Amino acid sequence: MPGPVAGIALVGGSFLLGAIPWGYLTGRAAAGIDLRAVGSGGTGATNVLRTLGLRLSALVFVLDFAKGVIPVLAAAALGFAPPWIAAAAVAAVAGHCWSPFIGFKGGKGVATGAGAAISLFPPILAVLPIMAAVVWATRYVSLGSLVAAGLAALLATALALTGRLDASAAVAIVAVATIIFIRHEANIRRLLGGTERRIGETVSVR
Repeated sequence: MPGPVAGIALVGGSFLLGAIPWGYLTGRAAAGIDLRAVGSGGTGATNVLRTLGLRLSALVFVLDFAKGVIPVLAAAALGFAPPWIAAAAVAAVAGHCWSPFIGFKGGKGVATGAGAAISLFPPILAVLPIMAAVVWATRYVSLGSLVAAGLAALLATALALTGRLDASAAVAIVAVATIIFIRHEANIRRLLGGTERRIGETVSVR
């Protein structure tokens, strides 16, 4: 089993992998724009959807999702203990949200967080139909994301307390959900104030 030095390297590498700003790079390559300066200012798939359309948004979602999956699966394959695997998952999400490559800005953590959480505990997929239903009914991606994150945290906590989920994995899922809520602070304020953008509303990039 890898030791502490390897574990620290794993967490640092996971953070840097998560920090690759695929949305920002896509915006620059496809339209010469800085996503940090348009729409919500985020570099994730939702802001890409509003500014660059569905096809590029789907691409960014897959790339960001993979940033959460790869560290967890790689750490497990290399034989790291569960706490290190959990730490790698959280580090990847933190890197995505606060990327040192673009001034410690980034996305909201939803796609990367989903990849990390599902890799840690695949049954957490059960919250995705609920997220989809909320988004479909309200057309608020942010609300669906917050509901999914909250339910994932509650489910992970309940399963850990009953011994059906490793405690470190549960802590990681709760930590990821907390990051998502922190990154959605402005969205929460807009939801409460009735000014949040709904899906389908486009943003000018000029």
